[in-house]
Amino acid sequence: MKKLIAGVALAVLAGGAWAGGLESLEAFVKTVKSGRADFTQTVTAPPKEGQESRPKVSTGSFAFQRPGKFRFDYQKPFVQNIVADGQTLWLYDADLNQVTQRKQAQALGSTPAALIAAAPDLRALQADFTLEGAADRDGLQWVKATPKSKDGQLQSVQIGFQGEALSALEILDSFGQRSVLKFGKVEVNPSLPPSTFQFKVPSGADVIRQ
Repeated sequence: MKKLIAGVALAVLAGGAWAGGLESLEAFVKTVKSGRADFTQTVTAPPKEGQESRPKVSTGSFAFQRPGKFRFDYQKPFVQNIVADGQTLWLYDADLNQVTQRKQAQALGSTPAALIAAAPDLRALQADFTLEGAADRDGLQWVKATPKSKDGQLQSVQIGFQGEALSALEILDSFGQRSVLKFGKVEVNPSLPPSTFQFKVPSGADVIRQ
């Protein structure tokens, strides 16, 4: 399950009736420069023959600040931190007392985190994603983002908005695994201290540099 969660640890083609999601994404990128929320993540592996897939659920908190800073703090069922400070992406597994360190520019690319926190405007997203409006559902406006690169582990991401507020992410990877994040207690443009996106290696932790 930790590997499943770590994989989380971001041209306008549609028109007509489904333009609402694209408009919400454009407004989100333009006007929402920081955010904070709680989240529930449900990961469902593709079913195996004769077996039913059991969803794995985790909860935690999320924050971001443009350009390129974010953090996911998983609290249950185990502690894990994913922090991007603008230069480096850090992944900390508390059970293993292990830190993985990667250059952020190489780690993000066509990821859900890039969609949320990295791009300064809608045009910047077009370099890595094909964007298309999707039908409204669950009271949200949706956008589907498909990576232009075929080398990654991501098939597509659907982003759900309520107005300019980010409400949900639905991530489908190249193995058919689906991850759904639902956000609650969303704060738009809060003032976040610099320490929010600073990571200090815990004492005694093993550090793996990639």
